[in-house]
Amino acid sequence: MRRLTSLTAIGVLALGLGACTSNSRGPLTAANNPSLYSVHQPVVQHTNFVLDLDASGDGLSASERSRLIGWFEGIELRYGDQIFVEEPRDYPSPGARADVGRVLGEYGMLMQPGAPITNGNVAPGTVRVIASRATASVPNCPNWNDPSLAPSTNTSANYGCAVNSNLAAMVADPNDLVRGRQGSVDGSGSTAARAVRVYRERQPTGTQPLPATSTSSSSGGSN
Repeated sequence: MRRLTSLTAIGVLALGLGACTSNSRGPLTAANNPSLYSVHQPVVQHTNFVLDLDASGDGLSASERSRLIGWFEGIELRYGDQIFVEEPRDYPSPGARADVGRVLGEYGMLMQPGAPITNGNVAPGTVRVIASRATASVPNCPNWNDPSLAPSTNTSANYGCAVNSNLAAMVADPNDLVRGRQGSVDGSGSTAARAVRVYRERQPTGTQPLPATSTSSSSGGSN
């Protein structure tokens, strides 16, 4: 198993003066930022875990499936991980791909199309399983490098660290910080007003009579 790490994206910083410009105090930094936009932004880093499996029979043997399950357990497969299968060039193995998909389905996850670039070629008779994991963090936080406590016209060097560090720590899928996520809510007015309509039209439960019940009791004893 190989572990490959690459820096893929940095949160976009929309400073009014522009992050690449200079002000009267030199290049824009956390210490001389005159705007209300923080220069501390989440950085998303991708780590690729790679496993090559024997697929000489156009499928995975029981031992290779067990090896794949053990590998998933070892890397602690979790929500947000993206799983890809790369096949040898000119030697596709649809059976092995399907077997990986079935094992992955036991974790409630789907295989992703395509595959990220990894080192080395996939040998004929094998398939390569790639687990791509994204993590988010905010570099240089916290930052207590203000030169003094004297009043100034800029925000503190630590400005934005708390909010953006919490965002990076709590986001379920750090990839959403890079490309966002398409909304799945129907935009029609009738769907949006469904809850209000049900609330208004449904008969309140308190207006119904209590259900009729009968009880019986018996007692007995012996001396």
